[in-house]
Amino acid sequence: MSVELSIEFFPPQTREGVAKLRAEREKLAALKPGFFSVTYGAGGSTRERTSAIVKEIVAEGFEAAPHLSCIGSSRAGILELLDEFKASGIRRIVALRGDLPSGMADPGELRYANELVEFIRDVAGDAFQIIVAAYPEWHPQARSPEIDLQNFVRKAKAGANAAITQYFYNADAYFHFVEKVRALGVDIPIIPGIMPILGFSKLARFSDACGADIPRWMRRTFESYGDDTAAIRAFGLEVVTRLCERLLHGGAPGLHFYSMNTAALTAEIWRRLGVR
Repeated sequence: MSVELSIEFFPPQTREGVAKLRAEREKLAALKPGFFSVTYGAGGSTRERTSAIVKEIVAEGFEAAPHLSCIGSSRAGILELLDEFKASGIRRIVALRGDLPSGMADPGELRYANELVEFIRDVAGDAFQIIVAAYPEWHPQARSPEIDLQNFVRKAKAGANAAITQYFYNADAYFHFVEKVRALGVDIPIIPGIMPILGFSKLARFSDACGADIPRWMRRTFESYGDDTAAIRAFGLEVVTRLCERLLHGGAPGLHFYSMNTAALTAEIWRRLGVR
């Protein structure tokens, strides 16, 4: 079975982190992903580091998709980045609203992701494939599921080519979301975001903050292992592999792995799936 794979990194803050990421990226390159994406800090705080990494990826012969958020940015600043990306051979962008950094009062000229998508289309035409975010378990700041659905539809219809979801561990949430947006006339590919599980405590805190549900049966099982890192890793691999299998069998168009800048778990899940 052939499946589209993409893998996400975040820009390291230190030289050691950059060197480690190069080594891990080399391992993941063996999986032949369709592209690597690189995150973009709140208010553009990692702009230079994100640009440096995506340029390295392109120089290595791979497709790169930098994240680009609009909160705290001007149209002129975004246009400058788009021109820089185009000149560097980048043809994909992950377009996001982003978060306003603490202490920054000005939200910028574009406040929502659909406005960013529209702006990119206006100034760059079809130069980029635009990927947007989707939230099968609803954005944590959304006032209701229906409002969140409408927000997603606006982004998609503004000119997006595809969407990548927030990670989740309940496949039914993904299938329900896809069914809902298809009924609203959105037919772009919606790629599940996959978070491999290395440890539980940090994952639980992060999931609670970003609105990603960890089912009770998973939480209780992880908690029962205490500090047994080998058992946690083994159970995490089993759970995420089964999730991926169900998603692919249910028609998901690909898988997007949040690698957390390490190769081992993503590579092992991919091996267990037996896909190309």
